[in-house]
Amino acid sequence: MTFTQTAAALLAMTAVGMASAQTVRIGNQGDALSMDPHSLNESLQLSVTGNVYEPLVARDRNLKVIPGLATSWRQTSPTVWRFELRKGVQFHDGTPFTADDVLFTFARAAGEGSDMKSYVNDVKEVRKVNDHVVDIETKTPFPILPDVLSLLYIMSKKWSEENQATRPVDRRKGIENAASFRANGTGPFRLRERQPNVKTTFQRNGSYWGKIEGNVVNVEYTPIGNDATRVAALLSGQVDVIEPVPLQDVQRINGSGKSKVLQGPELRTIFLGMDQKRDELLYSNVKGKNPFKDKRVRQAFYQAIDIQGIQRTVMRGASSPTALMVGPGITGFDPALNTRLPYDPEAAKKLLAEAGYPNGFEVAMNCPNDRYVNDGNVCQAVAANLARVGVKINLQAETKGTYFPKILRRDTSFYMLGWTPGTYDAHNALNALMRCVDDSGAGQFNLGSYCNPKLDELTNKIQAETDKSKRDAMIREAFKIHSDDIGHLPLHQQALAWGVANNVSLVQMADNFMPFRYFSVK
Repeated sequence: MTFTQTAAALLAMTAVGMASAQTVRIGNQGDALSMDPHSLNESLQLSVTGNVYEPLVARDRNLKVIPGLATSWRQTSPTVWRFELRKGVQFHDGTPFTADDVLFTFARAAGEGSDMKSYVNDVKEVRKVNDHVVDIETKTPFPILPDVLSLLYIMSKKWSEENQATRPVDRRKGIENAASFRANGTGPFRLRERQPNVKTTFQRNGSYWGKIEGNVVNVEYTPIGNDATRVAALLSGQVDVIEPVPLQDVQRINGSGKSKVLQGPELRTIFLGMDQKRDELLYSNVKGKNPFKDKRVRQAFYQAIDIQGIQRTVMRGASSPTALMVGPGITGFDPALNTRLPYDPEAAKKLLAEAGYPNGFEVAMNCPNDRYVNDGNVCQAVAANLARVGVKINLQAETKGTYFPKILRRDTSFYMLGWTPGTYDAHNALNALMRCVDDSGAGQFNLGSYCNPKLDELTNKIQAETDKSKRDAMIREAFKIHSDDIGHLPLHQQALAWGVANNVSLVQMADNFMPFRYFSVK
């Protein structure tokens, strides 16, 4: 080959390399608050970090359980599961993945500062059998353990110790460490650069153990909080994907000829919670007692909310009003129980008067304005509804970066939260949102401390029950107890709406996760 031929070949190879180095730019209304996979149990956070870190048990594009860092698992006794670990896997720094990393991760997730305690609170012990086999013993029989572990991402013991990151970043206290800004997982993408609230970039892991279906090499993730700015960035070609699409802009994007909107049902339920523990609310003009301890007040709030009006005007039809804390698609959901109390302001006024508040009262309401679909507007509508029955809401809407640490400290009297069960099973919502709060991690996101011992008893039985009909009957009973107590105020399941450039393909999953491994650029 002549010099000229060699040069031409090199140029051709360079051109091919540049063409294959595809980049997708994402504009999201919010940012992941940390790169620490145990710092915040929130879908956006876990979606982003789940491209870098991996669990023992993974899920495919249809949310079906598949092998991840474990190749197989089986029960060796009613309370012991044996997991065979994948061999030949390396963390991004080249360190081999072994059983020691699994033991370390479980201990870290159960420790101080972790937001993932509810995923491991029923684990009694994790034992190393050899470098590639572990036994996980649970406190009671736990037939859905593999489903539970699909969001518990494995960290490197060696890297965490070397970088003083053996404890999770505690978002409640604003504590940061190396895992806040750096990452060392086994996943299909590596963290390249982290600029919180500005831009985070990821690069394809060339030594990944598994298959990466898409052709994308680089992903740029930029938080764009303003709806109009986010849409403009998509339509002008500054970004390739936006999430969420403001509902009023769906037709505009679909008619642009440059982009399209992917829409579909989401498994997340949006609800309101109330402080039912303190003897006096932190943020109310009622002194010496807590109105939310009275079921009549909770029911008055429920019946004062015009959920159909919110669906029609705020959500533009892109929501499904709900009476339950889980929606269709979640194992254990029972449509027969999914009937809301009627919207009835006059009944609400009567209930408030019977409870001793004929003129209503004041209370602060905490809401995010960049986490859920139209979250700030939904809260404004709820506040307006409650004003009609004499309740003055002091609405405090803020970015999720400050919102979540505040409510996770339980520094709230009345709040909004959205929840997708990480196991896609009703037990997860019962365990994390509705159980009485204890130090084990049970009720970790029951931020208003609703408590009914009978529901706790049922939740424990549901966890261990293998007979489907018996299990479903207990789930129905638990949800009925919670509904009768007005433990929370369920609102709706929101719909997914992603804006995608015509030359980009991806997979929209019902849990609102966005795996980069499926991204392709034409």
